Amino acid sequence: MPDLTYPPARKVDQTDTYFGTEISDPYRWMEDVDAPELKQWVDAENALTQSWLDEVPQRESLRTRLMALTNYERYSAPTRHGTRYFYSHNTGLQNQAILFWQEGLDGTPHVLIDPNTLSTDGTVALNGISITDDGTLMDYAISDAGSDWVKWRVRDIATGQDLPDIVEWSKFSSATWLKDNSGFFYQGYERPADITPEDALKSANYFHKIYFHKLGTPQSEDLLIFDRPDDRELNMGCAITDDGRYLIISQSRGTSPNNQVTIKDLTQPDSSPILLVTTEEAAFDPIDNDGSYFWFRTTLDAPNSKVIGIDLAQQDLTNPSRDHWQTLIPESTNPLDSVSMVHNTLIAQYLKDAQSHIQLHAPTGELLHTFALPAIGTADGFDGKRTDTETFFTFTNFTTPATVYRLDLTTLETTPYRRPNVAFDPSLFETRQVFYPSKDGTRIPLFLTHRKGITLDGQNPTLLYGYGGFNIALPPAFAPAYVLWMEMGGIYAQAGLRGGGEYGEAWHEAGTKLKKQNVFDDFIAAAEYLIAERYTSPAKLAISGGSNGGLLVGACELQRPDLFAAAIAQVAVMDMLRFDKFTIGWAWKADYGSPSENEEEFRAIYRYSPLHNIVPGRKYPATLITTADHDDRVFPAHSFKYAAALQAAAPPHSEANPLLIRIETRAGHGAGMPLSKRVELTADQYAFLTRTLEMCY
Repeated sequence: MPDLTYPPARKVDQTDTYFGTEISDPYRWMEDVDAPELKQWVDAENALTQSWLDEVPQRESLRTRLMALTNYERYSAPTRHGTRYFYSHNTGLQNQAILFWQEGLDGTPHVLIDPNTLSTDGTVALNGISITDDGTLMDYAISDAGSDWVKWRVRDIATGQDLPDIVEWSKFSSATWLKDNSGFFYQGYERPADITPEDALKSANYFHKIYFHKLGTPQSEDLLIFDRPDDRELNMGCAITDDGRYLIISQSRGTSPNNQVTIKDLTQPDSSPILLVTTEEAAFDPIDNDGSYFWFRTTLDAPNSKVIGIDLAQQDLTNPSRDHWQTLIPESTNPLDSVSMVHNTLIAQYLKDAQSHIQLHAPTGELLHTFALPAIGTADGFDGKRTDTETFFTFTNFTTPATVYRLDLTTLETTPYRRPNVAFDPSLFETRQVFYPSKDGTRIPLFLTHRKGITLDGQNPTLLYGYGGFNIALPPAFAPAYVLWMEMGGIYAQAGLRGGGEYGEAWHEAGTKLKKQNVFDDFIAAAEYLIAERYTSPAKLAISGGSNGGLLVGACELQRPDLFAAAIAQVAVMDMLRFDKFTIGWAWKADYGSPSENEEEFRAIYRYSPLHNIVPGRKYPATLITTADHDDRVFPAHSFKYAAALQAAAPPHSEANPLLIRIETRAGHGAGMPLSKRVELTADQYAFLTRTLEMCY
């Protein structure tokens, strides 16, 4: 490949000291994301990257085919409120899905909100909704340019008109209505006295709070319902029980799944809150209640989770004990991912080797039925109330787009409700699950999806994807991009790494803090397995991941550059010594550790931090870094600094691989990104792989 002249990036004399170790940070100035100098660098980098991608003749045909594969109707599973059903629908190529409502299952659809009308470029997205039990009012959250900050509005569902109410400075929030529709609870932060757009994008967020907004009043009169001024790192969540009596408040530290639980009796507003769980030793997720009796899913003494029953009537509410807690569904060998209560039935959703496994249980825990899914894949949904007789779920796998099913819980009959039709033949492809040993012998699951009849000659272009963090599992799922990759002759490989949620909390913890290297070892071992089994070879193997998965890509391409021909790191965490300085980054200390506060964790982090482990003159895989200028989840300076450092260290000869960065404008971490931008991004990524893997198709 020809020489690339990278845009110059100024270095500054910036040195920080961590536990006696001096560490240079020459690109610290790139943290000023609104600086004119940085904008010039971003524009120059984008121009270089685009000019390089424009030389790939297949790029336009890739975009065209991806548009055709994406052009299919997509529905969410409906939810019922009163007599009305609510769901989202995308006709195919709309930038954002539209929210509809209808009377009854067969009623006439009515547009409730069309986010595509909120901006000309599709960058304003619907970020969350909450509908009253009777289906008459909805509050909805809008985010601009992919930001995590949202603005709540209230809409009259029958008229489609918005009420005057506006709630701002909300982030990482749901909303939950009082049963009389008089107002709603939400989470947010105290309004700052004076803040610039850059500060809103960059500043750390502490002291999450729960507020109550009464309809018809200004936000300045919203009531502070709950906060923890004693602990700035607790994130809040809340929900009202279906009977309207209790407000359940969850307090978790950063991204840890473990939480405290406080219950407030709304029928006795002057009563003291019930401090049900006051430590963060386990996760406690409320399922439902029947009067004072509560069902919870918990990891207490059960890393794979179990279901317990707690009767507040048997508790000293000033000093609750665990003496009368009952185990209803014991811990299984498979992690219990979530539980809902519909038709007085506990619907337990398990993961079995990263695939969905559904069981129906009585309220007392007895197994009633093992629910058969259409095929190996992922089921999601099963929402509803304890008195409902029906529920809906979606089912998907790598070759099946999300299909909506209705489950009649009185007969256990399952019927397709909405089935999409995509312009490809799924019978041409196959998926298998294999297992391989990691460096320490741990058995790791790996999904492989490709055309039927491939030859294991080591020449198949292969895209290996992973995440490995924050207790998030990677089950089978459909994406038009996967189909396009397989049509190009590629193998899509998806690894279930430690740090994720594939095998419960113990699996998650095995890839955190001082054990984070396990995640990289698992991913590297996946590459070695694919090469050893002759699915592919280093010259044909690419790796990809986003956010925490982008950190995975950065660490692995630096640790084993011999294994990969190409790497795509998306919205990645690359400066592991300063991740906790921006927006919500401090919350990730639950997974990563604290580089500034704990010397042992600093030493472990410093050994793998991508920004700090680039070796000058070493030939690294061809790299495409992608980020967005409005990413206020993973601050874009992570990607800017890594790209500048990687380019500065590149060997000065024509055999060096391209090291490119693509910066999206008016976009954030990924959520709510308009379809048009997602298609263009994928087309650029596949054009990059076409050229670097020397693909012929």
